[in-house]
Amino acid sequence: MIGIIRYGAGNIFSLTAALERLGIAYGMVNTEADLEQYDRYIIPGVGHAGAAMNKLQHTGLVPAIKALKKPTLGICVGMQLLTSYSEEGNSNLLDIFPIKTLKFAASTDHKVPHTGWNRVYPEKENPLFKNIPAGSHFYFVHSYFIEYNNVHTLAATDYSIKFSASIWQDNFYGVQFHPEKSGLVGETLLTNFSKL
Repeated sequence: MIGIIRYGAGNIFSLTAALERLGIAYGMVNTEADLEQYDRYIIPGVGHAGAAMNKLQHTGLVPAIKALKKPTLGICVGMQLLTSYSEEGNSNLLDIFPIKTLKFAASTDHKVPHTGWNRVYPEKENPLFKNIPAGSHFYFVHSYFIEYNNVHTLAATDYSIKFSASIWQDNFYGVQFHPEKSGLVGETLLTNFSKL
Protein backbone atom coordinates (compact mmCIF):
# COMPACT_ATOMS: atom_id res chain seq x y z
CA MET A 1 0.00 0.00 0.00
CA ILE A 2 1.28 3.45 -0.97
CA GLY A 3 1.58 6.23 1.59
CA ILE A 4 1.28 9.71 0.07
CA ILE A 5 3.36 12.14 2.09
CA ARG A 6 1.16 15.15 2.88
CA TYR A 7 2.93 18.42 3.57
CA GLY A 8 0.69 21.00 1.93
CA ALA A 9 2.51 21.36 -1.40
CA GLY A 10 0.01 21.14 -4.18
CA ASN A 11 -3.17 19.44 -5.28
CA ILE A 12 -2.93 15.65 -5.12
CA PHE A 13 -6.38 14.95 -6.58
CA SER A 14 -5.11 13.88 -10.02
CA LEU A 15 -2.66 11.48 -8.36
CA THR A 16 -5.24 9.89 -6.05
CA ALA A 17 -7.74 9.68 -8.95
CA ALA A 18 -5.14 7.80 -11.04
CA LEU A 19 -4.35 5.39 -8.20
CA GLU A 20 -8.09 4.74 -7.70
CA ARG A 21 -8.55 4.12 -11.43
CA LEU A 22 -5.72 1.58 -11.31
CA GLY A 23 -7.03 -0.12 -8.16
CA ILE A 24 -3.83 0.74 -6.23
CA ALA A 25 -4.46 1.13 -2.50
CA TYR A 26 -3.13 4.27 -0.84
CA GLY A 27 -3.42 6.36 2.29
CA MET A 28 -2.01 9.60 3.69
CA VAL A 29 1.16 10.14 5.71
CA ASN A 30 0.82 13.14 8.01
CA THR A 31 3.11 12.08 10.86
CA GLU A 32 6.17 9.87 11.32
CA ALA A 33 4.00 7.21 12.99
CA ASP A 34 1.90 6.97 9.80
CA LEU A 35 4.95 5.77 7.81
CA GLU A 36 4.79 2.32 9.43
CA GLN A 37 1.43 1.55 7.81
CA TYR A 38 2.81 1.54 4.25
CA ASP A 39 5.26 -0.48 2.16
CA ARG A 40 6.13 2.34 -0.29
CA TYR A 41 5.74 6.11 -0.49
CA ILE A 42 5.05 8.93 -2.95
CA ILE A 43 6.24 12.50 -2.35
CA PRO A 44 4.05 14.68 -4.60
CA GLY A 45 4.53 18.38 -5.18
CA VAL A 46 3.79 21.31 -7.44
CA GLY A 47 4.91 24.90 -7.21
CA HIS A 48 8.01 26.35 -5.56
CA ALA A 49 10.74 23.95 -4.35
CA GLY A 50 11.98 26.28 -1.61
CA ALA A 51 8.47 26.79 -0.23
CA ALA A 52 7.78 23.04 -0.48
CA MET A 53 10.95 22.24 1.48
CA ASN A 54 9.94 24.77 4.13
CA LYS A 55 6.53 23.09 4.48
CA LEU A 56 8.15 19.65 4.62
CA GLN A 57 10.48 20.78 7.41
CA HIS A 58 7.49 22.01 9.41
CA THR A 59 5.99 18.50 9.38
CA GLY A 60 9.02 17.10 11.24
CA LEU A 61 9.16 14.29 8.66
CA VAL A 62 12.53 15.18 7.08
CA PRO A 63 14.78 12.84 9.17
CA ALA A 64 12.30 9.98 8.74
CA ILE A 65 12.10 10.50 4.95
CA LYS A 66 15.89 10.53 4.62
CA ALA A 67 16.04 7.25 6.58
CA LEU A 68 13.41 5.41 4.48
CA LYS A 69 14.43 1.97 3.19
CA LYS A 70 11.23 1.18 1.26
CA PRO A 71 10.56 2.28 -2.35
CA THR A 72 9.97 6.05 -2.43
CA LEU A 73 8.93 8.07 -5.50
CA GLY A 74 9.15 11.85 -5.80
CA ILE A 75 6.94 13.39 -8.50
CA CYS A 76 7.72 16.82 -10.07
CA VAL A 77 8.65 19.13 -7.14
CA GLY A 78 8.66 15.95 -5.03
CA MET A 79 11.56 14.72 -7.20
CA GLN A 80 13.35 18.06 -6.93
CA LEU A 81 13.13 17.86 -3.13
CA LEU A 82 15.28 14.70 -3.27
CA THR A 83 18.22 16.71 -4.70
CA SER A 84 20.76 18.67 -2.68
CA TYR A 85 19.89 22.21 -3.77
CA SER A 86 17.51 24.24 -5.95
CA GLU A 87 18.10 27.59 -7.59
CA GLU A 88 14.40 28.19 -6.90
CA GLY A 89 14.52 30.19 -3.68
CA ASN A 90 18.25 29.42 -3.30
CA SER A 91 17.16 26.42 -1.22
CA ASN A 92 18.94 23.49 0.40
CA LEU A 93 16.79 20.39 -0.05
CA LEU A 94 16.80 16.78 1.26
CA ASP A 95 20.23 15.99 -0.25
CA ILE A 96 19.39 12.33 -0.89
CA PHE A 97 20.84 12.77 -4.40
CA PRO A 98 24.04 14.87 -4.60
CA ILE A 99 22.81 16.77 -7.67
CA LYS A 100 21.18 20.15 -8.22
CA THR A 101 17.90 21.56 -9.49
CA LEU A 102 18.54 24.42 -11.92
CA LYS A 103 16.42 26.99 -13.78
CA PHE A 104 15.82 26.72 -17.51
CA ALA A 105 17.15 29.62 -19.56
CA ALA A 106 14.26 31.04 -21.58
CA SER A 107 14.72 31.50 -25.32
CA THR A 108 12.58 32.13 -28.38
CA ASP A 109 12.64 28.38 -29.13
CA HIS A 110 12.14 27.16 -25.57
CA LYS A 111 9.57 28.93 -23.43
CA VAL A 112 9.67 28.64 -19.63
CA PRO A 113 7.88 26.97 -17.97
CA HIS A 114 8.38 23.85 -20.07
CA THR A 115 4.79 22.65 -20.49
CA GLY A 116 3.66 19.70 -22.57
CA TRP A 117 4.62 16.28 -23.85
CA ASN A 118 8.24 15.19 -24.17
CA ARG A 119 9.86 11.92 -25.18
CA VAL A 120 11.61 10.09 -22.32
CA TYR A 121 14.48 7.67 -22.87
CA PRO A 122 15.47 5.25 -20.08
CA GLU A 123 19.24 4.98 -19.70
CA LYS A 124 19.38 2.09 -17.22
CA GLU A 125 17.48 -1.16 -16.80
CA ASN A 126 14.96 -0.69 -14.00
CA PRO A 127 11.53 -2.19 -13.27
CA LEU A 128 10.05 1.32 -12.88
CA PHE A 129 10.07 1.58 -16.70
CA LYS A 130 9.02 -2.02 -17.42
CA ASN A 131 6.75 -2.29 -20.49
CA ILE A 132 7.27 1.40 -21.34
CA PRO A 133 8.86 1.80 -24.80
CA ALA A 134 11.90 4.10 -25.04
CA GLY A 135 10.82 7.46 -26.44
CA SER A 136 7.35 7.34 -24.86
CA HIS A 137 5.73 10.72 -24.29
CA PHE A 138 5.18 11.96 -20.73
CA TYR A 139 3.57 15.20 -19.57
CA PHE A 140 5.80 17.91 -18.05
CA VAL A 141 5.08 21.25 -16.34
CA HIS A 142 8.17 22.86 -14.78
CA SER A 143 10.53 25.84 -14.87
CA TYR A 144 13.40 24.04 -13.09
CA PHE A 145 15.17 20.86 -14.11
CA ILE A 146 17.48 18.32 -12.48
CA GLU A 147 20.95 18.35 -13.95
CA TYR A 148 21.90 15.31 -16.01
CA ASN A 149 24.20 12.93 -14.12
CA ASN A 150 25.48 9.56 -15.40
CA VAL A 151 25.28 7.94 -11.97
CA HIS A 152 21.81 9.05 -10.93
CA THR A 153 19.89 9.61 -14.18
CA LEU A 154 17.49 6.72 -14.78
CA ALA A 155 15.83 8.34 -17.82
CA ALA A 156 16.58 11.49 -19.77
CA THR A 157 14.77 13.96 -21.99
CA ASP A 158 15.69 17.11 -23.85
CA TYR A 159 14.29 20.64 -23.71
CA SER A 160 16.96 23.11 -24.83
CA ILE A 161 19.40 20.84 -22.93
CA LYS A 162 19.47 17.19 -21.89
CA PHE A 163 18.26 16.73 -18.30
CA SER A 164 17.06 14.04 -15.92
CA ALA A 165 13.45 13.02 -16.53
CA SER A 166 13.90 10.35 -13.84
CA ILE A 167 16.51 9.66 -11.16
CA TRP A 168 17.26 6.57 -9.09
CA GLN A 169 19.44 5.69 -6.12
CA ASP A 170 18.85 2.63 -3.93
CA ASN A 171 15.16 2.75 -2.89
CA PHE A 172 14.65 6.37 -3.99
CA TYR A 173 13.17 7.27 -7.38
CA GLY A 174 12.10 10.55 -8.91
CA VAL A 175 10.21 11.59 -12.03
CA GLN A 176 10.07 15.19 -13.26
CA PHE A 177 6.98 14.49 -15.38
CA HIS A 178 3.48 13.81 -14.07
CA PRO A 179 2.71 10.09 -14.54
CA GLU A 180 -0.85 10.70 -13.32
CA LYS A 181 -1.39 13.04 -16.31
CA SER A 182 0.56 10.97 -18.88
CA GLY A 183 -2.07 8.52 -20.06
CA LEU A 184 -1.32 4.82 -20.43
CA VAL A 185 2.47 5.06 -20.05
CA GLY A 186 2.06 7.08 -16.86
CA GLU A 187 -0.40 4.54 -15.48
CA THR A 188 2.07 1.77 -16.37
CA LEU A 189 4.80 3.56 -14.42
CA LEU A 190 2.55 3.98 -11.35
CA THR A 191 1.60 0.30 -11.56
CA ASN A 192 5.27 -0.66 -11.85
CA PHE A 193 6.06 1.45 -8.77
CA SER A 194 3.30 -0.29 -6.82
CA LYS A 195 5.05 -3.63 -7.51
CA LEU A 196 8.69 -2.63 -6.86
